[in-house]
Amino acid sequence: MNIILLGYMASGKSLIGKKLAKTLNYNYIDLDAYIESEEQSSVSELFEKKGELFFRKEEHKHLNTLLNTSEKTILSLGGGTPCYYNTMTLLKTNENFKTIYLRVSIPELVSRLKSEKAKRPLIAHIKTDELLTEFIGKHLFERSNFYNQAEVIINANENPEAIVEAILLQLF
Repeated sequence: MNIILLGYMASGKSLIGKKLAKTLNYNYIDLDAYIESEEQSSVSELFEKKGELFFRKEEHKHLNTLLNTSEKTILSLGGGTPCYYNTMTLLKTNENFKTIYLRVSIPELVSRLKSEKAKRPLIAHIKTDELLTEFIGKHLFERSNFYNQAEVIINANENPEAIVEAILLQLF
């Protein structure tokens, strides 16, 4: 069984994915890092120079490539990946992967994101914590329908070790 981690930015997909892969002796792939390697450009640069629509098309193309792996793999998606091109339908019908949503509260997301806004193209322009809270709340509301279609939902407000343990308990 392969595992796909999804959730909002800063929900811990990369950190948890790496820890989970190490624990299970699986390969780990971060979709954004894979795209950056294949496109020879950062996600931020792709957004800035070619626009979000271009990025989402490339993201979907690369995701389809990765979904064909037969190796034991943990795949972390970008925060918006499940929301475009019927991706959740594609993921739910792929028997090789189990989807896990790392759900994090809005206050915790704000806490995690406020110091790294510059690295996040969708929030780099937001000036105050209040506006960031408002943006995340609205964005999560728009995306929650997609995220909640995951086969497993994990409370990811905890420390990384507790999150990995909760995932393992749900899977095995």
